[in-house]
Amino acid sequence: MGVNLRDIVPHEPLEFGDLKGKIIAIDALNSLYQFLSIIRQPDGTPLMDSNGRITSHLSGLLYRTTRLVELGIKPIYVFDGEPPVLKKREIEERKETKKEAEKEWQKALSEGRLEDAKKFAGRTSRFTDEMLEDSKNLLGYMGIPYIQAPSEGEAQCAYMCGKGDAWAVGSQDYDALLFGAPRLVKGLTLSGKFELSIIYLDKVLNELNLNREKLIDIAILVGTDFNEGVKGIGPKKALKAVTENRLEELGIDFNIDAIREVFLKPKITDEYEVNWTEPDRNSLIEFLCKGHDFSENRVEKAINNLKKALKELSQRDLSAWF
Repeated sequence: MGVNLRDIVPHEPLEFGDLKGKIIAIDALNSLYQFLSIIRQPDGTPLMDSNGRITSHLSGLLYRTTRLVELGIKPIYVFDGEPPVLKKREIEERKETKKEAEKEWQKALSEGRLEDAKKFAGRTSRFTDEMLEDSKNLLGYMGIPYIQAPSEGEAQCAYMCGKGDAWAVGSQDYDALLFGAPRLVKGLTLSGKFELSIIYLDKVLNELNLNREKLIDIAILVGTDFNEGVKGIGPKKALKAVTENRLEELGIDFNIDAIREVFLKPKITDEYEVNWTEPDRNSLIEFLCKGHDFSENRVEKAINNLKKALKELSQRDLSAWF
């Protein structure tokens, strides 16, 4: 879910042309849950193959990634590892929310309210181990690098961005800023619902007259994946409280130092490689078309587009040496 800092964080508009040749570290599960939520039938049922296995995430991953590469972007997908202990509460709450959404979905279906049904259905998305492995296999066949983070994916994305192995983090959440990402790109969904924009961490801190530790404190007051926040406090009130050093007056009843630690000293790894390779046509056809009933014509077209785009990116990289 992430933390909501929209009201205080300055966004700058961005064009896809500004991202040509740039490496973007993408929070994989953030994207995959979007696919599961959005790519559904009119009644809210996710896309499935003839064996009843959900394929919405594979469809979204194939076509969006191909389009990003066509736009000149070099994506790296980063997958979450073991969640921090403090996130267990949030995970349990999400499970309960999904159960309630499931009931509302079925009720809306029984009453013929298809628009409401699809809305509630999108909130029931669950990601299984099999879906996770399928997503990684698909990326491997596409020649797109992916990395397994030891814990929070956005922490690993931010670390790679700070090292210079990626230019920016791509996510709809703001957590990457709290983990220290120098740049956060929002709107890579290629959907009109989300405007493409960029947030620079140094500009955020300068404009708000904060350091990263205080930005983290603001997020903690609002509420993160690791704590509920303080009732009645949104981003603007939190900014005022932190700026005026009034945290002790707010009656915080949780371990704020432990939450700060999650953002300031996250588990990350240097054991990764970043290489884009030629798509494996035969494996993609076998996996998607024969294994999951994808249209062979559409997959062939995506493979051809991906090959052409990766070749152009490779030539662009080579030309930089001359």
